[in-house]
Amino acid sequence: MRFTIVIPACNAAETLPATLASLTAQGFADWEALVVDDGSTDATRALVKEAAQADSRIVLLVNPGKGPSDARNFGAARARGQILTFCDADDLWEPDKLAGLAQAFDATGSDALFGQIGFFNVDPQSLGTLSTVPAGAVTVQMLLGENPVCTMSNLSVRAEVFAALGGFRADMVHNEDLEFLIRLVGEGCVLRGIDRLHVRYRASTGGLSADLDRMQRGRAEALKTARRYGVAPDARAEAVHLRYLARRALRLDQGPHIARRLALRGMRLSPRAFLMPPRRGVATAGAALIAPCLPTALRRALFAH
Repeated sequence: MRFTIVIPACNAAETLPATLASLTAQGFADWEALVVDDGSTDATRALVKEAAQADSRIVLLVNPGKGPSDARNFGAARARGQILTFCDADDLWEPDKLAGLAQAFDATGSDALFGQIGFFNVDPQSLGTLSTVPAGAVTVQMLLGENPVCTMSNLSVRAEVFAALGGFRADMVHNEDLEFLIRLVGEGCVLRGIDRLHVRYRASTGGLSADLDRMQRGRAEALKTARRYGVAPDARAEAVHLRYLARRALRLDQGPHIARRLALRGMRLSPRAFLMPPRRGVATAGAALIAPCLPTALRRALFAH
């Protein structure tokens, strides 16, 4: 089997049907999808069982309430596919994603691949922002700036490589994907991007301010891992990371003063790194600086994506 898709799911009944539909719509058919229920109390398990009756490639696994990283490791340990690819239970895949990945793994010999992401709030056909895919292999220093993979729904890795690296750290809640990618690249594996839309990412409405401390603790753990490979973030990488946080704060409308504070810190560290390219940096700086002055309704309308 070529691909195993691992989907951690906890109380995902509202979004999971659309996610599974985006998998069954794939033009490339050689895959299995392991949906790992992680302590759901809603109809998630029933929905997966129903989907499995319609398509035998979909399998329900139960890993009660241990967290998404442990759920992903649990699924990966039971995978039959040569390549592991991950998908969150509220995201959508483009129908040609697996076909493009199969071709790219063969053509490049890469150990792991990712594509471009489009962000949406309600309507998946209305994408307000697209991620940037860098040319060439990803380096650890690049990862310390703005992680180009962005989300677990965008990562595919050879199964033997994932196993050799020991999977994800189950003790981390935020930035566990970044920490894994640093180990991946730090051990000499090749991580490359495909400049083609692969994932439609449902923007969360969760509170950024409540998560900032945990995000920073997770990043601190990822930086510890990077230092094991002799890499520390320079001013440029820190400025790019702060720009990412500021953009997230604007997109989720979680406290305009947070976005402004993050943008000012980033521009003090490295103005050029924060502001370039202009379509990301200058736009983010301008939006962050004016956001606190705008009425809530207007701010949400402008920065919804």
